[in-house]
Amino acid sequence: MMTRGDVLSVLDLLDRAGARVVLAGGWGVDALLGEQTREHRDLDLLHVRDQEGAVVAALRAAGYTETLDRRPVRFVLSHPAGPEIDLHPLEFAPDGSAVQASPDPERPFRYPAACFVTGTVGTATVRCLSAEQQVLFHQGYEPAAHDVADMAHLRRKFGVETHF
Repeated sequence: MMTRGDVLSVLDLLDRAGARVVLAGGWGVDALLGEQTREHRDLDLLHVRDQEGAVVAALRAAGYTETLDRRPVRFVLSHPAGPEIDLHPLEFAPDGSAVQASPDPERPFRYPAACFVTGTVGTATVRCLSAEQQVLFHQGYEPAAHDVADMAHLRRKFGVETHF
């Protein structure tokens, strides 16, 4: 499991390495809500593609090893104690928007500049994806129970429309 302490330690480690990251997935939803609503198996992080070397080096120094490589879309680093980090490389434009490769090269994932917001993990302010962007990324697959719960939380707090 990826605990709140693990999240804060990873964010601090990457900040000290000079890497800019954004919370996505379940921890991103909880950051928007300002509270942990469930246990998390992993930590989804978006990172600046050009900073990937620094991200990987910092995490390796902390004991993480690469366990899945689906580049250029994503890759996973795991710690012997259990936590996993699912990394998603982004290429940023001067206007603050970003793109991420997708399995279909003709249809990359797009991130408008306005989707990069802040939330909280514990008492720390963190960068995360907006509720609207979270909803976009929770489409096109059969949701697990935790996905359904995450979307219900976003509907209640932010009034966003979700498809499940």
